[in-house]
Amino acid sequence: MDLVIFLPLLIVMGAFMFFASRRQRKAMQATIDLHNSLQIGDRVHTTSGLQATITGITDDNVDLEIAPGVVTTWMKLAVRDRIEEDADDEAGTDVPAAATELTESTGVTDTDGLKKD
Repeated sequence: MDLVIFLPLLIVMGAFMFFASRRQRKAMQATIDLHNSLQIGDRVHTTSGLQATITGITDDNVDLEIAPGVVTTWMKLAVRDRIEEDADDEAGTDVPAAATELTESTGVTDTDGLKKD
């Protein structure tokens, strides 16, 4: 009688563990594929939220340019994902629409908060 109750419980737990490990394996493979496909010039996010451009790659490390002329070295494992360029960015629009609307509505056009005449 105990086997009748215990066996379905074991089957359900085994299925749950199988699918959980399968999902984790797929995520790990996607991360490995990303790290293998990184190239110099790619824009990336790190796990800490930093956005940077890759300037150099070794087996375990990447050199990231976080500001013009400022290059730091990070482990490849710290790269979370690649930043894909949007069609708007390629067109050369660097100013977000919200900032443009704010400038037009307030008349503020420089960083001091002063209105330009």
